[in-house]
Amino acid sequence: MLSTSISLGLLGFFIMVVEKGLTGTSMFMRPIIVGALTGIVMGDIPTGVIIGGTLELVFLGNVSIGASLPPEFITGTVLATAFSINHGTGVENAVTLGLPIATFMVMIQNVIFVFIYPLVIKAADKLADNGEADKLGWLQFITGFFTRAMPIGLVIGLSYYFGSSAISSLLDMIPNFVKDGMRISTGIMPALGFAILLRMMLNKSVAVFYILGFILAAYLKLPSLAIAILGVIIAIIIVSNRNQIKTSTSTNSSYEEDDDF
Repeated sequence: MLSTSISLGLLGFFIMVVEKGLTGTSMFMRPIIVGALTGIVMGDIPTGVIIGGTLELVFLGNVSIGASLPPEFITGTVLATAFSINHGTGVENAVTLGLPIATFMVMIQNVIFVFIYPLVIKAADKLADNGEADKLGWLQFITGFFTRAMPIGLVIGLSYYFGSSAISSLLDMIPNFVKDGMRISTGIMPALGFAILLRMMLNKSVAVFYILGFILAAYLKLPSLAIAILGVIIAIIIVSNRNQIKTSTSTNSSYEEDDDF
């Protein structure tokens, strides 16, 4: 139990360091990747991939906009996947655990942002005014280490170590009709994730592609891979046509300028 808790904590720490420190926003922290990595640590890769993919659909439309923060994917996915694999429960229990855990972690992050970051920003402004670029870089690195990566690693490790038995008891106490409702709601949550995403991006120019995808899936019964490949082909055709139009427009403009000369 202790070694697994440490491994999971280090996994969460490593993912945050890679995502926010080494590669920038590389989408390495998305649930579909985190779930697979957690499955490797827990020794059950297929279940990790399935849970990660399900949580990815749930969190699909959750993005950071302005000062608002979405649920913290890393902590929610790692703990939900680890608890579900450890106790042998289904995907529905993973979704039920993942959402509140992710929301709880973002509350901790908000406390850090409110009380610690203003002090860091004040110190960073002072270093910038003095032209101490090296110290400013180290301040940014240390701040990210202690306020982003380390809290996630500690919460994951401690929660799994002390909460495994409590989660097991809680899951055993859940009546069967509640578990059935959780299983049904698990099928609805991915649709909710897509709905949130469509609410942000759907407009007149892309609505026709949404309808096309629905027809291909519902009536022609094409698999998701075939629809995705068709979407890539359509995107290439559209981009190629736009480039040709720009090229012809610029050529015509140059001809007109030559005639005027």
